[in-house]
Amino acid sequence: MQLLNHTPAFDLESARAIAEENFGVRASARVLPSERDQNFLLTNDAGEKFVLKIANALESRELLEAQNAVLSHLERKILFCPRVVASLNGERITTNGKHFVRLMTYLPGVPLAEVQPHSPALLHDLGRKLGQLDRALADFDHPAVHRDFHWDLANGNRIINEYSGLIAERELVLKCRFDVNTDLRRSVIHGDANDYNLLVESDRITGLIDFGDIVYSWTIGELAVALAYVVLGKDDPFAAAQPVIEGYAEEFGSYEQDVLWDLVRLRLAMSVCLAAHQLRQRPENKYLEISQSAIAETLPKLFR
Repeated sequence: MQLLNHTPAFDLESARAIAEENFGVRASARVLPSERDQNFLLTNDAGEKFVLKIANALESRELLEAQNAVLSHLERKILFCPRVVASLNGERITTNGKHFVRLMTYLPGVPLAEVQPHSPALLHDLGRKLGQLDRALADFDHPAVHRDFHWDLANGNRIINEYSGLIAERELVLKCRFDVNTDLRRSVIHGDANDYNLLVESDRITGLIDFGDIVYSWTIGELAVALAYVVLGKDDPFAAAQPVIEGYAEEFGSYEQDVLWDLVRLRLAMSVCLAAHQLRQRPENKYLEISQSAIAETLPKLFR
């Protein structure tokens, strides 16, 4: 939870220089939002685009290697995740001072958060893509993703207990705690299919980005996290979720439907609590506030 104190702070000129010196990419740069790292969209003179990712100073090389490994694994199975671009020296991870640096291919589309309304066809495709993802990850593993991670749903009760006192909806959030002794399937999951990490063109999902939250956890958590953001601001959260759930089941098969909505509420409660804690450390980071008012509106609906 000290990660925000070690967030990189490179300017656009520095990002351009890093891209050219390490990867031979001469391009303009634009800042992309991030919780604890720094991301830049690079565009060269030919119109080709890349994403430069500068990791938090506390990020371990092992975890970045795990992210690269999972992307290589998925590249052979699905088409909607980015690929790692090697440096001029053939390295997939380079360094700049205290920070590890990687370059990724760019995926087309706009964030799901910027698309309204969400058509049933789009939501159904989202469910299918998540099901394909979890099926593709079923035979992947890496030691670095077996970790104690604050965004892991399995840590939800601890996060709520520690930080619920910082928010006005404390009693409601405390009701979101979950019986962690429940026997659920586990596997490696992306862990953060939120509406800013999902890219959309027309009625289909064209990209899932940012594998920084990858973790070995409850498999059903993949679907729960995505639903937590799909239902935000919806008059009928359950109706909005149905096409996603149906698409997921078509591709992945059976899932622990009896705990799904418990985990959706848990994720939203964790988000409220962690945002309140992180905003005390980085009040200037508006990305941390993105979903908070919508969560406060949606959580009571999920209990009704």
